[in-house]
Amino acid sequence: MVLEKAILATITTNANKVTAGASIFICDSKEEMDKVAANLEAILDGISHALSDELYIIVKH
Repeated sequence: MVLEKAILATITTNANKVTAGASIFICDSKEEMDKVAANLEAILDGISHALSDELYIIVKH
């Protein structure tokens, strides 16, 4: 199975911004969120997109 055009992960510092769906990673700071997003981007072979200062998603195009 080939996964195309999907949200693989959500990274946030504000748990109230997300509910369910892809894997959710809640971080304590923006710096931690940036590191987690960069690592997940490489691990999941996806692209990180900042939707706000508190929310990133990792997507597969």
